[in-house]
Amino acid sequence: MLDTKLFADVARQMMTASKVQLGGKTLPVRRSSSQRLRMVAFEMQGREYEAIEQNPEKPSRWGKLAHEGHQVVQLLDKSDGRFVAVAIDGKVKQYGAMRKKSKRS
Repeated sequence: MLDTKLFADVARQMMTASKVQLGGKTLPVRRSSSQRLRMVAFEMQGREYEAIEQNPEKPSRWGKLAHEGHQVVQLLDKSDGRFVAVAIDGKVKQYGAMRKKSKRS
């Protein structure tokens, strides 16, 4: 289970500052080489994650939201290379939880 409050805090900080304060540590917000998207690597519950700003030029629903001016941040689990959650304007949605919910309907 992800710490959604922690991820929301990381996403908010990385979109508004050049550094993220997390558990007494200061983490630099980097920029990707090609798209210049904001990125920050951090540890949560013993696992390594990377928060990555959504590319507003992508045709996905998240890209469209970013293009409209929303703050969209994807959460990548670095151990298996999968995106596990998204933060949209500070509100976190876990991908596994979204899939399970839609299967029940």
